[in-house]
Amino acid sequence: TELSPYLLQHADNPVDWYPWGETAFARARDESKPIFLSVGYSTCHWCHVMAHESFESPEVAELLNGSFVSIKVDREERPDVDRVYMAFVQATTGSGGWPMSVWLTPDLKPFFGGTYFPPSSRRGRPGFLEILVETARLWAEERPKLITSADTLMARLAQREQAVSVNDGDGVGIADSASLDQGVHQFTQTFDATHGGFGGAPKFPRPSELLFLLREHVRTGHRDALTMAVKTLRAMANGGMRDHLGGGFHRYSVDAEWRIPHFEKMLYDQAQLTLAYLEAGQVTGDAGLVGVAADTVAYVARDLADAEGAFFSAEDADSVPLGQDAARQGRKTEGAFYVWTSEEIDALLEGDAALTKLRYGVEPDGNATHDPTGELRGKNQLYIARSLRELAGSTGRSLAQLQTALTRLRSRLLDARAQRPRPHLDDKVLTGWNGLMIAALARAAHVFEGWHDDDASDQDVSRADAVLAQAQRAARFVRDALWDPEGRRLYRRYRDGQASISGYSEDYACLVWGLLELFQVDGDASWLEWALELQGLQDALFWDPDGGGWFSTTGTDPSVLLRLKEDYDGAEPSAGSVSTMNLLTLAHLTGDREIGARLDRALARFGPRLGHASRVVPLLTAALSAYHAGMSQVVVVGERSRPDTTALRRVLARQYLPFTVRINVEPGAEQQRLSGRMPFLATMTPRGGKATAYVCANFVCQEPVSEPDALVEQLTAHRGPDG
Repeated sequence: TELSPYLLQHADNPVDWYPWGETAFARARDESKPIFLSVGYSTCHWCHVMAHESFESPEVAELLNGSFVSIKVDREERPDVDRVYMAFVQATTGSGGWPMSVWLTPDLKPFFGGTYFPPSSRRGRPGFLEILVETARLWAEERPKLITSADTLMARLAQREQAVSVNDGDGVGIADSASLDQGVHQFTQTFDATHGGFGGAPKFPRPSELLFLLREHVRTGHRDALTMAVKTLRAMANGGMRDHLGGGFHRYSVDAEWRIPHFEKMLYDQAQLTLAYLEAGQVTGDAGLVGVAADTVAYVARDLADAEGAFFSAEDADSVPLGQDAARQGRKTEGAFYVWTSEEIDALLEGDAALTKLRYGVEPDGNATHDPTGELRGKNQLYIARSLRELAGSTGRSLAQLQTALTRLRSRLLDARAQRPRPHLDDKVLTGWNGLMIAALARAAHVFEGWHDDDASDQDVSRADAVLAQAQRAARFVRDALWDPEGRRLYRRYRDGQASISGYSEDYACLVWGLLELFQVDGDASWLEWALELQGLQDALFWDPDGGGWFSTTGTDPSVLLRLKEDYDGAEPSAGSVSTMNLLTLAHLTGDREIGARLDRALARFGPRLGHASRVVPLLTAALSAYHAGMSQVVVVGERSRPDTTALRRVLARQYLPFTVRINVEPGAEQQRLSGRMPFLATMTPRGGKATAYVCANFVCQEPVSEPDALVEQLTAHRGPDG
């Protein structure tokens, strides 16, 4: 009866699973049994492994069903539950991950936990069967000790969280700009100058880090910051972590060279990487980086888009290999949909196989130098092994000929790949992740509008309009399906026609981000009005009036034992960092002093430590960078369909302006509506019958201009010599 794809994957297990809820809790209390909690998500490879090894085993099921009450939680639907027990697992074991396995008392307090356990002991890792037997024995024979241990551990976790909150906003003020230099220095210490990225294997994409470095380059002229960001982005784009046939990015690289990925594809990665590639393309003028963003957007539109306009959550790493015989059907392997044998390339492409192998590093015995699962033996993951110039030198073909040939070959490979069994699609719609994707699409529409050649401008404007329409459709879907305007309530998850689960702080934050990006492109006042309403509601539900910052939850669910603040900008940016960025934008759109005061408190939470925490909260330090750079406003007043308006908008699209909010104003009724929120717009009119741009700082504007060259000159002068 559940809608979570992850829970439904386990519906036919012999284990008597319960969803998180009072039914399971009551049974545990009534029967005085401990709870076994298993947390994961539907595209998690090691969750599948543990499911096949243990949860499909009658022997394991007999132990679980006899001695425990077993609960499954989808961490993507219930991050509040996941965070509490992940905090416990990390505190007691020093690491975490999924699947997460935790044993709880009937009152939900954890006393033992870990991540993946093999069915029996091997290589120093305890076996799941042995743990179940021993835990059941301890519960029967030494229950008071386990309960006391659980009480003590939860009290310590609660004290730790309370101490962190008390120390927040302790009056030390906002970190100065010098602390940001230390932040950049931290990245230089861990930067992999050979392969890009930070640290060694495995390497995860953390776009928030790159957004911080790009802003610091613009603010200070720091060349190393730019070099680290761009080298990392180019390395990821050329490596096997990127899908060179279908677009988009896999979850992470298992090696330091970005060659072999963990193959799942997550919506939040596509959104954040799109933003990073767009920004890097603007700051460098590199059309190739913008092209990577375009390919990623195309992948999302093709494979993750719902017919109604929303975006699905993820595609699995595992799938059934093509041609697997009937007796083995259902045995999925990692990367089966994406990898190739040398023989497959030969049979499919014949005379063109040699060029394909040179370009994409295809080897006769496979190129998977790192293969943790052992499932890639003899297989090839495509990556850019040779540049076009290198290919031109070895083949004698011109660059244009090679580009034409490789485009054709990619199409043939993609068509052939489409005949394979596809990976599982997690088709739930999450509000927060859709908010990130709306932000990425809106920004892409803005950048695409200006990224054109003189003879291709119509095509690029059409592409920008199409991407903008996708962002608008997604925002309308969330408004219609996941927002209750009468109850003023945002929901987190939509699937099979049903919206459920009250939204968390991250859902409000990421949706507001998307709406603000959308407003800055299409100028529709309704997006700004909704963003302001959602921000006010997020503040009312989640803001900490004592320590500052936003809690992840409302604190009203008694089954969630800790009310946490999530500060880490990891695979997903934290609600606090996104919200701080949102307040920056809203403060400089509206001039609202209350918003400005809350922004100051959010930035002051870490005090002078903030720059030193750049590896932990890079998006928050990006907000600090913008705060010290000084934000500005650029207003373009003109009918969008007119060429003179388009010319001014294109100037903005080609410029990298991370410290500028953009306001596109359509004269007439829409301008009057916007002026109700932003009174300074009321007097801004087109001059001499032409679209006009106003470049302002702190709502004090320079001389209005109507010519693109004059706007470029004003923007350049405003940025200063380092920008």
